[in-house]
Amino acid sequence: MALKILDGHNDVLSRMLESERRGKARSFFERSDDGHIDLPRAREGGFAGGLFSVYVGADPQAVAPAGPVLGVHDGRDVRFPRPLTLEYAQKTSLAEIGILFRLQRQSGGQLRVVRTASDVEQCLDDGAVAAIIHFEGAEAIDPRLDMLDAFYAMGLRSVGPVWSRANDFGEGVPYLFPHSPDTGPGLTDAGKELVRACNQLGILVDVSHLNEKGFWDIAQISSAPLVATHSNAHALTPTPRNLTDHQLDAIRESGGIVGVNFSVGFLREDGSDEADTPMERIVAHFRYLAERMGIEHVGFGADLDGTRVPSVVGDVAGLPRVVDALRSAGFDDTALAKMTHQNWLRVLRQTWKAA
Repeated sequence: MALKILDGHNDVLSRMLESERRGKARSFFERSDDGHIDLPRAREGGFAGGLFSVYVGADPQAVAPAGPVLGVHDGRDVRFPRPLTLEYAQKTSLAEIGILFRLQRQSGGQLRVVRTASDVEQCLDDGAVAAIIHFEGAEAIDPRLDMLDAFYAMGLRSVGPVWSRANDFGEGVPYLFPHSPDTGPGLTDAGKELVRACNQLGILVDVSHLNEKGFWDIAQISSAPLVATHSNAHALTPTPRNLTDHQLDAIRESGGIVGVNFSVGFLREDGSDEADTPMERIVAHFRYLAERMGIEHVGFGADLDGTRVPSVVGDVAGLPRVVDALRSAGFDDTALAKMTHQNWLRVLRQTWKAA
């Protein structure tokens, strides 16, 4: 029997919004070669759902000055993207949330926005895709946190305080290689209050994209399991988007989870953006995380529709090939069940206990 996969991160909503804005909208319910995820391919790949990212890209009308040079990568200066205005971030986030609720309405029960662990379990039982609303960067939430409760009422259940830019809550990591994740200051006072408020509501706090000082701020403040929805092992691929052994140990001690990211730049030893990346690089990160933290703290966080993934995976329909490779590498059925969905379900249940 094929395993059902709960995944820590996809960007299908922002990809669909971008397509709509270009006048080339595609149907989520028809099989396509566009992007990585649609419902037919999800069914083929055993994709049971997970965190659906609400990501806000650059504002094409932004006039804020570019930030300082942070380093050089591939011969180019690396700077943080221009900051987002609250108005633009909220407008874009609401558009993506609207897309998700339209998909739910049009799906005839095949996709459901979930708010509790019981909702997720029900979807696993009856075969519906479980969609968890996740903010990849909290720019749509005002520093006073007035909008946090409103978004929670809409279904928000997971927040990454930052993407790889600076905002009112903290600072993400720039795309440098090789480099440590210790790239800047920790959370702001507003960022610390955001973590406390998320704990109180029962919202997962994601450390992916956050710099190391921000990570340790969350580790000190949060009463919930530490979660990296889509990150890998820095020891294998030394990009600041990956986690050091010390960070992995803290996640293990908190009872948390790391979702393995399929982005080739976070898998490869050389950090290059090369689709011809062997499956063994995905297996290597699963193996390293499992050996360092224990099998109970490893899951999927593929970053589909948000990055370049190995051509051997291709799209969501290729997830069973990853499972087969893990099985061939020695992970038994018990371990595979934990990594594909049971670990995520446990962490969600613990984090959303107040929900």
